Amino acid sequence: MMKIGITCYPSVGGSGIIATELGKLLAEAGNEIHFITSGMPFRLDCIKPEIYYHEVEISYYPVFKHPPYDLALAAKMAEVIDREKLDILHVHYAMPHAISAILAKDIAKHDVKIITTLHGTDITVLGMDKTFKPMIKYGIDKSDKVTAVSQNLADQTKKVLEVDREIDVIYNFINDQDYYKKDREYLKPHYDIASDERVIIHISNFRKVKRIQDVIKTFAKIQNKVKSKLILVGDGPESPTAFDMVDKLNINDKVIFLGRQKNISDLLSISDLLLLMSEQESFGLVILEAMASEVPTIGTNVGGIPEVINHNETGYLVDLGDTNKAADYAINLLKDSNKLSKMSQLAYERSKTKFHSTTIVNQYLELYKSVLNNK
Repeated sequence: MMKIGITCYPSVGGSGIIATELGKLLAEAGNEIHFITSGMPFRLDCIKPEIYYHEVEISYYPVFKHPPYDLALAAKMAEVIDREKLDILHVHYAMPHAISAILAKDIAKHDVKIITTLHGTDITVLGMDKTFKPMIKYGIDKSDKVTAVSQNLADQTKKVLEVDREIDVIYNFINDQDYYKKDREYLKPHYDIASDERVIIHISNFRKVKRIQDVIKTFAKIQNKVKSKLILVGDGPESPTAFDMVDKLNINDKVIFLGRQKNISDLLSISDLLLLMSEQESFGLVILEAMASEVPTIGTNVGGIPEVINHNETGYLVDLGDTNKAADYAINLLKDSNKLSKMSQLAYERSKTKFHSTTIVNQYLELYKSVLNNK
């Protein structure tokens, strides 16, 4: 049994979901898990004796313009390391979690190994900032092991930060008990979807990087040829742009805005195709959620997306901004029931082999053991 500390952002987001689901599965494998976060992780919805939660309490002092979260986190990490005698401290995101972990390791009396998992934003956004670049590089260099959720992100990290250390690629995974094809046909009438209509879905946080306009443009072309509806799940700064665009294209009766939803698996179960037209994705967790629900994806050939989608087998890849090609692929696929069925099955099978939770968790366990054996 290992004692493993996990730090992540507790709010809704891919990195927090992965970190929490990993902790739950590590606990099921017989390990003791200690979440050290500023709030209860979004997906930590189970009560198990092997899982502990340590809240980072942030003090507010007039002398500080902003609360010192990173210092409060380091202090709590050091406290838990010494009190619980942690073997591993696994942090998700280099900035600020790896930095706090390194400081905590220096403060603590008990020795602990630091694993840092890179999810993307800390490299693709913060890593480009000259102010943070040296600090992020320091966090990566001082970690005992570093992982990235795609080979593309590992390569980008080495290039952007001029890092020459080894970065292990361990892909994302999903909770197999949550994501699978369910019988949810009864939901369609609630959303005014006819039984003979194809359903295209997009799920994101509606930021500019997700290029919602390209999703809507693609669908506008699809619905001219295929009787269909578009479900948009999520909310964010690009929501007003999406509303305006749908209105201008006069497809209000074909687009369903659902805002943020928790029943993602149910919505995927009534969908035929996922559209993800992002300009950057380190992995694209929603693609994997769709694949497990027997839904193929049309995605852009950027970031880690090509490592998830097998072009012409489990979905299609298009160049960034190529809404014409995306629409052509979608129309041909949605008109051919046999091809759609075959692609859906291949997507499901890929989710259960290359990205199966057991496979990924075992990779992390082997990584932990290799670090501990190199004391």
